Amino acid sequence: MRSVSGDGETVLPWQVIREDGHGNRYRVGSYATRTEAQQVADRLGRTGGRAKGGGGGDGSYLVEPLECASGECA
Repeated sequence: MRSVSGDGETVLPWQVIREDGHGNRYRVGSYATRTEAQQVADRLGRTGGRAKGGGGGDGSYLVEPLECASGECA
């Protein structure tokens, strides 16, 4: 499991993944709960998740447990 600090005390098992229109996947963040991760994914999906000067909004945001973040569960 991914931890906040390297000491392994705080586990962040939920990942927000951005999948672009070409199938490329990028981890956006790690979160303690699925609810927290889903809120971030929903917010990014509404705003397009683009930084100032960013590219097109042709991607989607997914919430996955850490074990699936590599795309093996997709």
